[in-house]
Amino acid sequence: MVTTIAALLTECGAIEFGDFVLSSGARSTYYIDIKTATTNPTVLGAIGREIADRFDFDVVAGVAVGAVPIAVAVSLASGKPFAIVRKSVKEHGKDGTIIGDVKGRDVLLVEDVTTSGGSALYGLAALRNAGARVSDVVTVVDREAGAAEALAQNGATLSALVRVSEILNG
Repeated sequence: MVTTIAALLTECGAIEFGDFVLSSGARSTYYIDIKTATTNPTVLGAIGREIADRFDFDVVAGVAVGAVPIAVAVSLASGKPFAIVRKSVKEHGKDGTIIGDVKGRDVLLVEDVTTSGGSALYGLAALRNAGARVSDVVTVVDREAGAAEALAQNGATLSALVRVSEILNG
């Protein structure tokens, strides 16, 4: 059965077909544009509520840029704080990779789309290095291309609101 999130993503045109190069470097005949989909408040709100209702955490975190709106939506739906994982340390102002208080806290890492898991692995390592306890990663869409296995090898469980097979075969 296709989930409500899958239906919303399909309805808002987040699934495109063609020839695409993904951030992992892999080629694909389809692209899942969660970043644009989450500019729609209905889609973003539904994602935030579903994650907030299904998972237990102290802080929700997302890697910039794609996962930040998702982390904010989950924070608003749950009433719990969020953190941002920067992709690099900035050279001005306050330094550090993490914006927000994660030390000693149970952190739920959220992602927009997972393929190989590279961005999630980066976020997992950065959060753990900052003293967070992170064992769960939630992605809006899992492309079912190795992210779950890569995260498992690093002591984390990947949960998906939608698997790409549900969208393509649904």
